Amino acid sequence: MAGEGLLLGREKELGDLRDRLSRIESRGCGVGLVGEAGVGKSALQAAVVEDARARGFTVLTARGSESETHLPFASLHQVLRPVLARSATLPARQRDALLSGFGMSDLTSPDPFLIALAVLELVVDAARQAPVLLSLDDLHWMDEPSVDVAAFVARRVESERVMVLASVRAGSAPFTDDPSMEWVTVAGLDTSAASALVDKHAPDLTPALRERVLRAARGNPLALQEFPVAMRSGRFGWTELSDELPMTTRLERAFVSRVAHLPAATRTLLMVAALDDGTDLAEMLAAASIVGGATVGLEASQPAFDEGLLISDGTVAHFRHPLVRSALWHATPLAQRQAGHAALASVLSSPHPDRAAWHRASSITAADERIAAELEQAARNAFRRGALVSAVSWLRRAAALSPDPSARGARLLDAAEIAFELGRFGQVERIRRQVAGMALRPRDQSRLAWLEGVFDDGCSGESAEVRRLIRLAEQALRTSDPDLAMQLLVGAARRVWWSDPGADVRHEIVRTVQQVSLPENDPRLLAVCALAESNERGSFVIGQLAHWPSDAHGRPEAAGLLGIAAFCTGDFARAVEFLSTPVDALRSQGRLSLLAEALAIRAWAAIYLGGFELARTADEAMRLADETGQTLWAATARIAIATIGAIRGSHGPGAELLTAAERVAVRTPIATSSLLAGVQFARGLAELGSARYEQAYGQLRRVFDPEDPAFQRAQQVWTLSYLAEAAVHTGRQDEGRALLVGIERIAGNDPSPAARIALEYSRAVLADDTTAEVLFRQALDGGGRRLPWHRARAELAYGSWLRRHRRLVESRTMLRAARDAFDTLGARAWAERADQELRATGEKGWLPTVGPSELLSPQEAQIAELAAQGLSNREIGQRLYLSHRTIGSHLYRIFPKLGITSRAQLRTALTSGTTPSNVTATSGGTATSGAPQPRPPGSDSVR
Repeated sequence: MAGEGLLLGREKELGDLRDRLSRIESRGCGVGLVGEAGVGKSALQAAVVEDARARGFTVLTARGSESETHLPFASLHQVLRPVLARSATLPARQRDALLSGFGMSDLTSPDPFLIALAVLELVVDAARQAPVLLSLDDLHWMDEPSVDVAAFVARRVESERVMVLASVRAGSAPFTDDPSMEWVTVAGLDTSAASALVDKHAPDLTPALRERVLRAARGNPLALQEFPVAMRSGRFGWTELSDELPMTTRLERAFVSRVAHLPAATRTLLMVAALDDGTDLAEMLAAASIVGGATVGLEASQPAFDEGLLISDGTVAHFRHPLVRSALWHATPLAQRQAGHAALASVLSSPHPDRAAWHRASSITAADERIAAELEQAARNAFRRGALVSAVSWLRRAAALSPDPSARGARLLDAAEIAFELGRFGQVERIRRQVAGMALRPRDQSRLAWLEGVFDDGCSGESAEVRRLIRLAEQALRTSDPDLAMQLLVGAARRVWWSDPGADVRHEIVRTVQQVSLPENDPRLLAVCALAESNERGSFVIGQLAHWPSDAHGRPEAAGLLGIAAFCTGDFARAVEFLSTPVDALRSQGRLSLLAEALAIRAWAAIYLGGFELARTADEAMRLADETGQTLWAATARIAIATIGAIRGSHGPGAELLTAAERVAVRTPIATSSLLAGVQFARGLAELGSARYEQAYGQLRRVFDPEDPAFQRAQQVWTLSYLAEAAVHTGRQDEGRALLVGIERIAGNDPSPAARIALEYSRAVLADDTTAEVLFRQALDGGGRRLPWHRARAELAYGSWLRRHRRLVESRTMLRAARDAFDTLGARAWAERADQELRATGEKGWLPTVGPSELLSPQEAQIAELAAQGLSNREIGQRLYLSHRTIGSHLYRIFPKLGITSRAQLRTALTSGTTPSNVTATSGGTATSGAPQPRPPGSDSVR
């Protein structure tokens, strides 16, 4: 058994891990082992690997190395080596991205998520033939691009025959807060097991020394074995066993004590091996020869093998335990380490120039522009390979070696901009603080200003900061740099959307953007005007949007800006059209950070239109925003999901979602009013749906109060009709009319489509009896006449008014139409309210239908829709960044919920609008059915 000594006393932990292997056919899983160095994590992992192989698993392994952390995808290449030949079967874009990451393709800048999806597909394909164990030892020393891929895969194996097993050192574990992994603490051995281990490996210890070793080791298995061996060398004694020293330090000293008596050539080889970021033994010997000034042959390595410090098959070599490398590194004087790095750079300069550049940089402490430039080029190479995390590290090291302060700042800003693309707020913020006091070129000063708050769209910006962006944009204009000026102005406009600093600042942004020589319909110009002065400039923006086709002439980035402009000005139908173009493009390109933003904005546009099926993609926006670290857009999506739940009358986790979003909104120096307004909107709708009108009014009223943090100048317009509804039911018609007058003044003579709908509805419900009927007719024939949600709300209000005026026959027509429309939309709470009004007229006997959207989760509905369009499981997986087997598993669960047995029936089931009579919805969104069950994933019915 692997690591037999280190497994003593680990029966429970090993049994639990083996149980997970046994259950892999029913459920994939991710398990992380966390503990101090030497506690036996690697031994447990090796035992599980051995057991998995015996069970017929395909085992893919990698072990992190402290010296390889700067090498992009080094650990990932280890993992995939046994299955890399299968990459030929991958879709072309995934295959090219993966091979580019390994330097085996010339593809420029592949998206990291495409690489991750390629890895997922390879692992899942391997699992079709046999279960897969993905074993990642010393995850904390793996390069970050590989760790990111591992996290991506671990989040997606629940439906696969895959177990991800990782081991990490306590206090340095990557993604330990990831719910997809179950993290298990590996503690020291108990007294009995520790004693047995010492007696087995050092039976000749005196009682006093034995007791001292047991006390100093504190149950650490590696320490229990190494301390006695080190003490026999005579160079390791009571001082090294001091309880005041960390365990890692004591173990490192134990290993160092075993090196001192080895031949000089062997010590030199071990020192070089500790610095090397590869495992090629010939490479180590060549570098050791340079350091020692004489040839170091294979025989020099033998003492290290005999001592159990190095392990080799004659071609590659690695340390028996990572602490050996760490111990030798710390024990080697700086000058010797620099000499070793210089020797490795010399050996690697031809075959591996990027690695050589890193070692050359590690061989010096003084600034050196030539080496800094080499590192910058290596960073560009890493970027082209899709290793953006590594590119950041290389640029930061290049900056540290830059003698020119302005070049140092520029390189750090390059690193920060890449970190922003990756969605790494903490890293961006650390670099930004580092650059803040540097002497920068004017253009770099502007880049720094843009980075301040860029991660959260500037939602924490104050008026002084916004004005600084405006001044920098003006400076960029004076230096004939309009693109930088527009980047800064878009950033400034985003800030004032989230947290309004006042009309003067907003108007200053618009006045400045008008100084840029751009066509009136330029997407950047329209986005700035809409974000900064949505009410004042809305008519102009909407007029210019009409000149653009929905795909913005095939320009996804332009379409995204046009979609933002349409959304902010309340032209939601155009917003959905424009934003669908970048959603499709970003999805195909794998740019998940921007995709999350586009999906979240489009979901809100759909909500305001009443297109709740499309709005359900907010679920995907939330998952992607969480995965890419975008808390602002994740909060935006959470509010959208809670709003949809409120409209559907769901009693799901809406309150928790809103509380989480509210925490994001208020933790910034200036509360994010747009998010808070969304939270109040969602809460108000939930109260309206439950006919708790007093509470609804209290929640919605906050959006209209300029002194309230939830006040938002554009969102109050879109919220008006719901507040008016609550006002009528609570006897606050006069307050409602006063607010209506204010919104009419804001909307002006040419209101946006959203404003028109809100005003028409509100005028009708707040009117007195002499004018109400005419206004209800205008609302029914007005801006919402072709939008089922808005027309149904007007029908419900009008039908209720007719009933109160005892015009029962006429009221039934309106109320019946409203109820049926709400029922079709899945707006259960509103349908039930309409039915209550109908019952009051004497009409009874309605049975609500259960539509497909109520039976399926948002992700299931998305998969079902794509399958109904004729896409294969692999094509769906590529769109949603899931494996094709996961898609098959989802379809396996979807079919019985819809009462069907094949893909051919999906389109009818999704468009019928009613649930088959043999399917009953449950509160959990699942269903029971008498229909035959589909065949399992992989069969023709779900492929």
